[in-house]
Formats: sequence, C-alpha cells, structure tokens
Amino acid sequence: MRKPRRGRRPGLPRRGGWRVGAARAARLWLYVRTRLRRPRRPHLGTDVHGPQRRDPAAMSSRDAVHQAIGAVWRIESARVIAGVARLVRDVGLAEELAHDALVTALERWPGDGIPDNPGAWLMTAAKNRALDRLRQDSLRARKHEQLGYEMDALQAHVEPDFVDALDAARQDEIGDDLLRLVFTACHPVLSTEARVALTLRLLGGLRTDEIARAFLVSESTIAQRIVRAKRTLREAGVPFEVPRGGELAARLASVLEVVYLIFNEGYAATAGDDWMRPALCDEALRLGRILAGLAPAESEVHGLAALMEIQASRLPARVDAEGRPVLLMDQDRARWDPLLVRRGLAALQRAQEQAGALGQGLGPYALQAALAACHARAARPEDTDWLRIVELYDALARVAPSPVVELNRAVAVGMAHGPQAGLALADALAADPALAGYHLLPSVRGDLLARLGRRDEASAEFLRAAGMARNARERELLLARARALKS
Repeated sequence: MRKPRRGRRPGLPRRGGWRVGAARAARLWLYVRTRLRRPRRPHLGTDVHGPQRRDPAAMSSRDAVHQAIGAVWRIESARVIAGVARLVRDVGLAEELAHDALVTALERWPGDGIPDNPGAWLMTAAKNRALDRLRQDSLRARKHEQLGYEMDALQAHVEPDFVDALDAARQDEIGDDLLRLVFTACHPVLSTEARVALTLRLLGGLRTDEIARAFLVSESTIAQRIVRAKRTLREAGVPFEVPRGGELAARLASVLEVVYLIFNEGYAATAGDDWMRPALCDEALRLGRILAGLAPAESEVHGLAALMEIQASRLPARVDAEGRPVLLMDQDRARWDPLLVRRGLAALQRAQEQAGALGQGLGPYALQAALAACHARAARPEDTDWLRIVELYDALARVAPSPVVELNRAVAVGMAHGPQAGLALADALAADPALAGYHLLPSVRGDLLARLGRRDEASAEFLRAAGMARNARERELLLARARALKS
C-alpha cells in the first residue's frame, strides 16, 4: 500500500468531503452480499493475501474482486472489529465502523487493485473512522476534552503514526483484542441464543442469513437477537476487557459453552432435515483454535479444542451417500480424518499438561476429549477400551454431574459389563424430570433391550424415541431400527 500524503488517511475521503453514512453502507452491503459467495477456507499455509498487489486487469470481472474482498473480510473481520472496539468501547458501533470500511473497500478496490495487506488496509480505514467518531462525540458533548487533547498532542508532537500511538495509550494490561471480543460477545448478561448469534456474527464473520439458515429460524429473528444483544451490552456498560481474578473462570466457562453449543448443533442437528451441519462445526473449530492460541495456559480451552478436533474427524463417516446417519459402531473408521485425530490428541496432551502443572484434575471438556480419544485410538469397534471409558464417565459425573452424563455412563457400562447392567442404570433414570422429553433415553433403552433379545420391548422404545426426535434423519433411523426388530 502506498504511503499516503501527509494529512490524508489511506482509503478514506478527504476531510470535509463526502463520507459513507450508515444507511448507504447498509444499502451497498445488501447489494454486494448476494455476489459474495462464501469462500472455501484456504488450506493451511496458503497465502490468502498474495505476495503482490493484484493488477485489476488480471481480475476476470468486478464480481471476482468482490469475491476476493469477501474472502478477506471473512478472515479479517473479527480482528478489525476487535481492534476498533478497543477504541470505541462499544461492540455494536465497532461493527458498524468496520462495515463502513468494508463498503469503502468495495467501492475502491475494483478500480485501485487489492492492497498488499488488505487486512491492514481495512483495520486502518476502520480505526480512522473510529477516531472521526470520537472527535465528533467530543465536539458535541464536551465529554472527551482530555481525550481530544491527548489525540491532538499525539498527532502533532509525539508520534508520526497517530493510530498506533492511540492504540498504545488505550492498551490494557491483559490480553489481546480478539480475546476481549470473545469475552464481550459471550458475556453472561446475554441469553444463550444471543451469545451464539453474536459470536457467529462478530467472530465467525457469518452474515445474518447464514446464521438463520444454520439454526432454522427466520433472518429477522437472528437480526433482532443481534441488535438486542448489542443494545444490552451497551446499556449494561459491559467493559471491553478480559475478566480477571475470580471472575475469569466463570466467564471462560461461558465462552467455552457457546463454542461447544455451536459445534454440537453442527455435529448432531437438533431439528431439520439434515443429520449434520458441517459448516457450524467448521466455525466452532476455528473459534476453538483461536481460543487455544489466545489462552494457552487454560487446560479447558485445550480440552474443548481436542474434543472438537476428534469429533470432527468422524464427520465424513457419520452419514452414508444418501445423508442417512451412520452410528459410531457401524462407521468405516478408515474414513476418519487422521490429521484431525492427531491434532485432537496433541491438544488433549496439552490440556493434561496444563492441568498437571497447576496440580488440578481434568475439567469436563478435557474429560470428554479423553473419552473421544478412546474411540479414536481403537482401530476396530471391538478394540475399544470400555473399562477405561467407564472410568472416565465416573470422573465426568463427579466434575459435571447431570442426567445426560449418567445416561452415557449407562451405555458404557452396558458395553463393559453387559446390557443388563447398563439397562439397570438407564431404568433408574426413567423418572428423572430432566429427561422427560429426551429422545435418547428410550433410544438407549431400546438398544440395550435389543441386545438382551427383548425385541418387542426394544421396538416399542425405538418408536417412542422417534416420536420425540425433532431431526428428520434421526427419526427415520429410529423408525428403521423399530421396523427391523419386528421383521
């Protein structure tokens, strides 16, 4: 990117000239987003920015440039929003200013060419807009006179790079911009649904319509959740910072919960016609890897990353050619992704090392990753170490007790000690109100009864489970199992 002339910021109109307003930005983005196909994520090691400025003549069309801008935005948007949020201390405003910078790129890059470092271009343009906004607020309300003085002093006398100098002045002691954005988007003042939507929007870079399709709700519903979430954060005065001390553990748990919910919805969709939504798994994996890099001393961050890596390795084998579910014990393990398995096992080792260094036991995510690792290490279903799995479920029940954990433990006991032992545990859970509408309870009972040769009872349980299941593919599987026991 050429060095701008003194007094003019790169990529923005001259002072006093025409500026993109929020309404025009929204209209332009609505026009362009239909042309931005969601790009495939590049392979590791791919230089998405390219070593040189691209010649506009080399681009096949204006749409090709727009697609390139979409790819850059997908990769860089979270960093840009996080960097601007550090200046303005308002996530909603930061997203608006970042989108203003995107609109400027959509207008200028087709003619000027894509910059050498497009992420830095977007960051600079967005931060300059943030500084303009701060100046306007200062002039209108006279509430930021000291900030304005410091800004003018920095620009005129202290630092040649005004933006970098202001960044340094506003730095907190802890963390990174992205980590602050993660904790803000996942703040417990927000509902779980709002946290998920805001995280996918700000950190995943997903559009409102993409989030709506992923969760089978209307676009207006997602848009309202995001708007309300940003308003709640602003009205509650949630600080743009990493929590400290005793608050950190609880806030980190909220962050991990959101990422895990996103992954789980992709891994086993709760409703709809598809058994899986791999795009959500991809987003959760990406967020998990970012978290592991930002908080390397946290065992549970590595535990969640390990769990998702290992579970994601099975995605190709979890459906057949027609999209029908394939259960774990029936999967072709040669189709499991060995790279993801290795990454997951390495992350699990890091989780164990971090927990050991602090003299702590494994947390719930690391324990679930250890459970997944037992399956990943077994070349054949019959090689699975079910006794070790029972031990791990015992530990998980102590750390994070829940009826669902006990139900999964019943499955493991049924494999390790026989179906009668497992059925006794499952039957003990039948009266638990938390499992009253949980379709996997009759499904587990049906499987254990079938192994005991009680076919009619098993068929009835599978039919009951099918009546509770909201996912069409899962319902078809349960009905098929019920029919098979009657033949």
